[in-house]
Amino acid sequence: MPAEMTNAVTEYREPAVESERGAVVAVLLMVILGVAGIFAVS
Repeated sequence: MPAEMTNAVTEYREPAVESERGAVVAVLLMVILGVAGIFAVS
C-alpha cells in the first residue's frame, strides 16, 4: 500500500515540477526582454 501511494505522489509531482520550471523560464525570458528593451530605447 505505501509503495502505491509514493508512486502516485511522484506521478503527480512530476508535471507540477515541469510547469514550475516553465514558469521560471518564462519569467526569466520576460526580465531579459525587458532589460534588452530598456537598452534598445535608451
